[in-house]
Amino acid sequence: MAKQSKENYLDYVPRPNRLFQTSVNEAGHVEILTEHRGFYNKIAQKVFKKPRFSHIELDDLGTFIWNRMDGKKSIFEIGADVKNQFGEKAEPLYERLSKFMKILHDQHYIVYENKLTGRNKEA
Repeated sequence: MAKQSKENYLDYVPRPNRLFQTSVNEAGHVEILTEHRGFYNKIAQKVFKKPRFSHIELDDLGTFIWNRMDGKKSIFEIGADVKNQFGEKAEPLYERLSKFMKILHDQHYIVYENKLTGRNKEA
C-alpha cells in the first residue's frame, strides 16, 4: 500500500486573482473592487438601491500580506515577512494568516499557483 502524502497548507503559493481590480486608497491600503452579480443582486440593486460594486478595504496587515502575494512566495514565506515587519502584533501568526488566506480564497480574491482544483474561477 502506497503512503499518501499530506498537503501542507503553508506550502501553497497564493497570488491575486486577475478577475478582480485592485487599487491603493489615500490611506495606503489595498482595496479590492467586487461586482455584485446574479439575479438576486440585480433585484436588490433596482429595488433597494444597493450598489453594483463594493470596495473591500484591507487593513495594514492585510495590505502588507496582499503586496507579498506574487505567485512565487509560499504562505510560510509570507508569514516570515509578516513576523519580521509586525513582530508580536501579528501573533498568533500562522493561525491568523491561514484564516485570512482561506477567506480570500473562498471569496475567489486569490488563487493558488501550485494547487490544481476542479473549480478554477480565475483568468
